[in-house]
Amino acid sequence: MKTRTIFILLVLSVSFQSCFKKDSAVPRHSRGNVKTDTIPMTQNYIYQIYFDLGSETKVSTNLKNESDLGFECSSTGWHIILNTSDFMKVADIGTVTLGQPYDTSHHIWKFDKSNGNPDSNAVGQWYTISHSDTISNNHVYIISRGLDANGNSLGFIQAIFDSLKNSTYYFRFAPLSGGKITSGSAVKDPAVHYLFFTFSNGGEIKKLEPPMNSYDLLFTQYSTLLFTSEGAAYPYLVTGVLLNRGLVTAAIDSVTNFSNITMVTAAKMNFSSALDVIGYDWKVFNFTAGVYTVRTGLNYVIKDREGIYYKLRFIGFNNASGTKGYPVFEYQGL
Repeated sequence: MKTRTIFILLVLSVSFQSCFKKDSAVPRHSRGNVKTDTIPMTQNYIYQIYFDLGSETKVSTNLKNESDLGFECSSTGWHIILNTSDFMKVADIGTVTLGQPYDTSHHIWKFDKSNGNPDSNAVGQWYTISHSDTISNNHVYIISRGLDANGNSLGFIQAIFDSLKNSTYYFRFAPLSGGKITSGSAVKDPAVHYLFFTFSNGGEIKKLEPPMNSYDLLFTQYSTLLFTSEGAAYPYLVTGVLLNRGLVTAAIDSVTNFSNITMVTAAKMNFSSALDVIGYDWKVFNFTAGVYTVRTGLNYVIKDREGIYYKLRFIGFNNASGTKGYPVFEYQGL
């Protein structure tokens, strides 16, 4: 009788289990040890460095002033961005003649926003749609190429963006003082977010961004808007970290001790895809001592492009010789 009862219970147990959907196993990522790395941007922050958390590598490095414009490469993309690491800005002066001399006064200057929202960038919607083609609004833009590493002006260019046809941007540019008009083009590369271009040397395409699926963070200078005590906005050049556009998100924790942050902590956090969510203010400048102080109690949880979570905090901004421009950070998989 006892055996018969046990048999019946086993049958019922199997029957009930078959009525419920099994939970899918969630692959667990090994936490590993806490890693430490240093990014050599140098004292004048002349380098942009792309970093991948998973492989613990600096994927690529380029000089920050190698480009002026970036052309969006997604299949439906049309945005044109500035190289904000050079403090670039642009003024739309309307439907005037390209190649005539113009000055830089009495214009409304705009900067790209550091959060990466492409619909808020300085060039804006430069086109109208004609059938399947993107055609120029015929506006001339005066482009300030910004500042070099020593704070010297890189000069001005006037440009008009003519069209986007068959995945190719067509545009023309000339010196601000007028004269020769040069034609340029940029063919979309689906492996990257933006294809870059410099006005130097008569105009050149610059493939600076590594493949979008190869990195998580970009260490760079960039322009952002700060605010006075009265609430007035003003542009400023800062040094910090930007996320891989649209593929990486991050959240901030200033309460939990770094060693105590776990996936339980991460599950309660609000993640953002804004490029500058990590940004620059993990350090502050001590005007009395003339040095940067790192806010080691400011922690970040990053969801990388592969869906893996990491915790990260900055622990230094100087190299072994005490020279600024060498962000030091530690990170660990969750």
